[in-house]
Amino acid sequence: MPTHILRRMSALSGRTIATVGSGVMAEAMIAGLLRDGLVAPDRIVASHPRAERREELARDHGIATVPRNAQAVEGADIVLLAIKPQMLGKVGHEIAAVLDATQLVLSVVAGATTTALTGILDHPRVVRAMPNTPSRIGRGITVWYATPDVTADQRAETATILRALGREIEVDDEKFVAMATAVSGTGPTYVFLVMEALIDAAVHLGFPRHVAHDLVVETLEGSTLFAKQSAMHPAMLRNMVTSPGGTSAAALHELEAGRLRTVLSEAVWAAYRRTNELGDQLEASLRKDELERATRADDR
Repeated sequence: MPTHILRRMSALSGRTIATVGSGVMAEAMIAGLLRDGLVAPDRIVASHPRAERREELARDHGIATVPRNAQAVEGADIVLLAIKPQMLGKVGHEIAAVLDATQLVLSVVAGATTTALTGILDHPRVVRAMPNTPSRIGRGITVWYATPDVTADQRAETATILRALGREIEVDDEKFVAMATAVSGTGPTYVFLVMEALIDAAVHLGFPRHVAHDLVVETLEGSTLFAKQSAMHPAMLRNMVTSPGGTSAAALHELEAGRLRTVLSEAVWAAYRRTNELGDQLEASLRKDELERATRADDR
């Protein structure tokens, strides 16, 4: 067995992992952990309210499933929180009642800050992570931040789990997770839109759509791999394929005239602002809940 697999197994050896919110991203994490042999199926338990979804997860991955979130969390060493932001208040209060002080909560909830997470969960050991769509095939990249109470062993466990999705980068400032949400987290959206536009342009030229699709996808993949392996700045790579008065020069003139760089930059900033808005809303909801609880206590 490869050495890197052995190292990953040791980081999660004997650990039980619970997934709360067993949707697409949670299933990608489950599949990655099992694919790389990091944990055995009997060390994973997933919660989901729908019986058919529980049956599907159990059948496809051989893991345990339960109908209630609190059932999954009890006894788990690591809790993967993969729910929609608007469900954080409800689900958070459900599992807060059973969370043990030593458990690690690994959140991939979009926009949820550690302030909101630790407040709603009443739990100090939290990791905020932002994977992206290619994580579903083990080719993603995840930026993550851990609160100070997360132990060194739990940081190692987090890195091991996230490496099952692709590359992982730990940051020491939480704002970089919000930034990553706008760049790498939302990034596949930009790439897919460019892909779609190029395919449509190729069809407009006269290619059958299936041929246009293959031409574009292979060109994008090959260009990305070339850029990665060469380690050259993209501007240098672009200059390599841009001859004076040639086809690339003519195409680049149109792209620059259409403000492609500016539009992409504005898109990233829009995604970043929206990420921060989600975080602000969750923190405001937390403050509102705390005020209501304090008011009820005073009334008593």
